[in-house]
Amino acid sequence: MTHHDLSLPAPDFTVDGTGLLCVTLLLRLRKEIDGAEPGTVVHVIATDPAAPLDLPAWCHMTGHTYLGPVDDSSNRAVYALRLAADVRHTMPNAPWHTFEQDR
Repeated sequence: MTHHDLSLPAPDFTVDGTGLLCVTLLLRLRKEIDGAEPGTVVHVIATDPAAPLDLPAWCHMTGHTYLGPVDDSSNRAVYALRLAADVRHTMPNAPWHTFEQDR
């Protein structure tokens, strides 16, 4: 996906996943959004080539809203998401497994 939407909201905070594989990035993202209010906009810096696929899939699985890639003046790969109120939480060390999946 190469389309960048200039109308995306500014982030409430940014999670820097530079140099991380997506699994580690998702673990960091999970930790950093813990306790954040629903509606919070998070920008995620990701260098893993799988991020454009993994971030939307993770958002879909957890219930957060994937907003898409962000234009970044430093030419970094940045993606936006909005935190949801009714989320499916993932396991502490397994970002691809929700608690609901393991019941």
